[in-house]
Order: sequence, then structure tokens, then C-alpha cells
Amino acid sequence: MWNASDARYDAMQYRRCGNSGLKLPAVSLGLWKNFGAGSSFSNAEVMCRTAFDLGITHFDLANNYGHPANGSAEENFGKILRSGLGAYRDELCISTKAGYEMWPGPYGGRNGSRKYLIASLEQSLRRMGLDYVDIFYHHVYDPETPLEETALALDQIVRQGKALYVGISNYDREQTARMQSLLRELHTPLIVNQPSYSMLNRWVEDDGLDAYCLENGLGLAVFSPLSQGLLTGRYLHGIPADSRIGKGNTWVGSQLTEQMLAKLHALQMHAQEREQSLSQMAIAWLLHHPAVTTVLIGASRPEQIAENAAALAHPAFSAEELQKIETILQS
Repeated sequence: MWNASDARYDAMQYRRCGNSGLKLPAVSLGLWKNFGAGSSFSNAEVMCRTAFDLGITHFDLANNYGHPANGSAEENFGKILRSGLGAYRDELCISTKAGYEMWPGPYGGRNGSRKYLIASLEQSLRRMGLDYVDIFYHHVYDPETPLEETALALDQIVRQGKALYVGISNYDREQTARMQSLLRELHTPLIVNQPSYSMLNRWVEDDGLDAYCLENGLGLAVFSPLSQGLLTGRYLHGIPADSRIGKGNTWVGSQLTEQMLAKLHALQMHAQEREQSLSQMAIAWLLHHPAVTTVLIGASRPEQIAENAAALAHPAFSAEELQKIETILQS
């Protein structure tokens, strides 16, 4: 029988999610890739256990993770819970989402209808063997469904006890403000938005989403912090055959220009001056932003999780360092 490390809370930092009472680890584990069908189950299990041993209490899923075998990541996570991790259920924050295409027909496509959201969460709970999730997200804004209907569905889910909190993902500032207003009227705890955000992808700043969330008590749980691997340092000396770009599993290959490589090399040098890896500096840079509650990392090996969690062990950025990074990014 597996037992978690007694030292699991020694190094991790926990941050309040917006104005809610819920705290999330500064680094969370996303199960988008490498946890579904076709992936090594034993490796996925070790990665989840490693994460928890490092104080990563938040595991983030979605109904369609494991694509093309939609739902397979949740199924595997359910097995991981039953094989030992579930003994610590009250120490875990488990989130899932619905919004993108999931099953055939008019009710399982991309939408935010009451029919889809409630049915999807029921399926997710069965796959994971859970009575409730801690956070349930609407995964993507749906312009074809009245936002009031989506809000009422999220409200119903909380009132039924099937989620403790609700969140939204891939919503911009205007959409977030509308949803927060609706849920505030319903007294339903909207606590978090989950957007993409990284040194190389700063749309949340251009949109004003980060400022809005900070001012209005919403946390940001940011995904793709390493820009699909560009900020890992893997591509500084060519494209490895086993990388995402090498396998053709990502759209970012077109961004790997000479100008981008020059930026990455400069960022790598600055990270080395801080005695960090490039990925650790990229995560630490995000956590420097007061609007960011947690950074969602992905992983294919347990060692990657340990390395990324170690981003917290390095000193805070000085004003001079931040300006140097900004100069590099603007070059």
C-alpha cells in the first residue's frame, strides 16, 4: 500500500484563490497529455504520486482529456485514486471541465447548455469514482448559448453538491465580467478563470483579464506556462525527435524562428545567472504576478514535475531582473 511522503507540505507554497477560502498550490498538475489512453498507466500513477509528495494537491482534468479517447484521462485518474491516492481525498483539490466537443450528436458538441454541462459532469464523476469535484469549469465560452443558461447550470451543480466551486476557462475580460455578475446574483462561488499565459503568450495582459481578476477577487490558474515546450530549453540546439514539435503534436513549430531562438537563448542565459533552468524561471515569472494563483504544469516524466516545483526555491525577482526579462521579450 502506497503512503504519501510525510514531508509533502514542507516546500510547497499555497495561495488563496481570489477572495475565496480555497487555497491552491503555487504549482498544480494538469492531466491534459500523457494520462489518457495510449499513455503508460504506471508512469501516470508515479507522476501523480510524485506531485502529491511534493505538495501539489491540485489535479486538473477535463471531460475530453485523453483525446481521441475522450474521458480516458479521468478514467485513469479514477484508477490512480483507487490505488492509493484516494486515501488522501480530503487533502486533494480535483477539478474538471466541460465545454469542448465530447460525444456525438447535438448534446455533446462544443456548448454551454444546461443539458451538456450537467450530463458531462455526471459522466466525469462516474469515470473518476467521485461524489463531487472541488472545482467545475465551463471550459470555453459558447456564443450560441445564453450566458444566463450556463450560469444557472453551474449554480445547479453547486447546489446539488456535485462541485464545491465553479470556474471558467478561456473567457476574456468582458465574458468573465458578465459571468461573474450573473453568478454573484445567484450567490454561487465563481472563484477562478483558467486562461493560457506565459512569457511568450501575454494576451491576458493585453485584454486586461489579469487586472480585472485581481480587482474583482478571481484567481487565475494559468495553463501552457512553458508555451508548448518553447520555454523548456529543449529547442535551443535543434528539434529533438521525441519532442512535441518533433512529433508534430503542437502548432508552435512555426514560431521557432531565428528571432525566437535568439530570445530563448537570452532567457536561458538569464536563468542560468539566477541558478535556475529556463522552465523554472518561466514558472517563477508567472508566479510573480499577483493575479496568478497557480501555474498548471504538464509532464511526461516524474522528474519534470520535481524540476518545475523547484521553481519556488529560488529568490524573488529584483526590479532589474524583471526589466532585463522584459527587454529580452520585447526584442
